[in-house]
Amino acid sequence: MKLLAVETSTEACSAALSIDGVITEFFELSPKEHTKLILPMIDRLMSDAGLKPQQLDGLAFSCGPGSFTGVRIATGIIHGIALGADLPVVPVSTLAAIAQDFFDQALADNIAFTAMDARMGEIFWGVYQRDELGYAQLLGKEAVAPAGEVEFPDKVGAGIGSGWAVYGEELGRRLGGRVLSIAPGLLPRAQAIARLGVQGFGQGLAVGVEQAMPVYLRDKVAKKESER
Repeated sequence: MKLLAVETSTEACSAALSIDGVITEFFELSPKEHTKLILPMIDRLMSDAGLKPQQLDGLAFSCGPGSFTGVRIATGIIHGIALGADLPVVPVSTLAAIAQDFFDQALADNIAFTAMDARMGEIFWGVYQRDELGYAQLLGKEAVAPAGEVEFPDKVGAGIGSGWAVYGEELGRRLGGRVLSIAPGLLPRAQAIARLGVQGFGQGLAVGVEQAMPVYLRDKVAKKESER
């Protein structure tokens, strides 16, 4: 299977190409430069592989949660390619991508308490478990909430993602002794989006472009200054 994936929901920007399970990725940490970086990344991946969009089997993108602008960039890029080449799409959770990258690196941990800084005193939150095939599987549901109010299962694992860098103390108090280690520097990457995208295709989760929509979790994306 040949699948192109993009990820632009945080300060990191990346694109990846999976060809029969072999993934090539371009990744750059460059806040506010995503619109300049992502298309050249895609062009180089496709050129190096000698492929045109019509030769792909499908697409995957980080659908959120994350930066409003960043999520919209990935959505727009994928919509454009999908419409032009008539390709199906797998939307992949940003939180799932962070957890997947962690599981691929940390073979000893099977639970990831995943948190992204959502600003306004809140985090994007999801708890993921490594399944028998090594994929990140959501336990419960993803949510946006203050760190001291997150819900979690009675399991032990690692705290990962930018939310732990900002709200580590509150999350530590909330989860008690369930957190054995912390990896606050993990950011979502397109290689994990590609891996989960291929899995999604196998599970029949691919959708048409009109259904490939962003997920923000927060109903009100931006508050007025007077409300902050």
